[in-house]
Amino acid sequence: MTIAEDFDAHTGVYRRELVAHCYRMLGSVHEAEDLVQETMLRAWKARDRYDGSRASVRTWLYKIATNACLTALAGQARRPLPSGLGAPSDDPNAPLVPAFEVPWLQPFPDLDPAAQIEQRGSLRLALIAAMQLLPPKQRAVLILRDVLEFSAAEVAELLDTSTAAVNSALQRARAGLAGLTEEAAPLHDNTINDIVDRYIHAFEAADVKTLITLLTDDAIMEMPPVPLWYLGKVDYGRFVERVFAMRGTDWRLIRTTANGQPAVAAYCRGAGGAHELHTLQVFTVTSGGISHNVVFQDAQVFAAFHLTAALS
Repeated sequence: MTIAEDFDAHTGVYRRELVAHCYRMLGSVHEAEDLVQETMLRAWKARDRYDGSRASVRTWLYKIATNACLTALAGQARRPLPSGLGAPSDDPNAPLVPAFEVPWLQPFPDLDPAAQIEQRGSLRLALIAAMQLLPPKQRAVLILRDVLEFSAAEVAELLDTSTAAVNSALQRARAGLAGLTEEAAPLHDNTINDIVDRYIHAFEAADVKTLITLLTDDAIMEMPPVPLWYLGKVDYGRFVERVFAMRGTDWRLIRTTANGQPAVAAYCRGAGGAHELHTLQVFTVTSGGISHNVVFQDAQVFAAFHLTAALS
């Protein structure tokens, strides 16, 4: 049966990995989903012209999706995290004023953690944030070559350029990422899960003294859409003390994952008595402890992760 005769059967199996690909390019789950929808629409309109002797269905879809991403990125500001915009704050009482005008980087929900495309560490938040610093064409080449393992010739065909240009762009992209990413321990590591569990227990007990022992000395906490961030376990702990003073000490943290990393949905006791959704926190955990916590307070992020608004 040809693609023209059963389009969904031939293309549907690639939808999830295409969303991950567009997310790497754009740093936004919602934009990625929209562009995959556009990709499928373009492919459906061109289904009668598809030539299986020239490219596989997967390669054909990646060409459409990558070029849709490059078009979307033209003239668009990069999606940063607060730590990519300025120096850390040393004031735990600084005003928490959201900067909604900034197109913040979003986390990616691990809806299918068994999928090979999401087991390569290629969705780590630090890596996605670093990729946003690259020009879009270099970003595309890096993802297609180093993450998806297309050959240089295949990437040249996908991007309508030469193999030499692909190799040059890949070299520049790799150089641009040097030193910008942080290493994360494997999510399945029992030690890592133990550290996160101990963090949860300390947080739920409002035990800041224990909590900061689980951090690396240069731990980072940042909170998009608030453009503040803190560096070091001391300032991290001082800010958490402020959170408890503002929101109380009755919290429930529910384990989840994001970007192939451990994460928690944090619920604090509201005025009505129920525990209400407050933030999604995504951890980077190293052998030395938690080195990075990106704390998202964004309704779009909550919706992407299908987080319940309150705990019963």
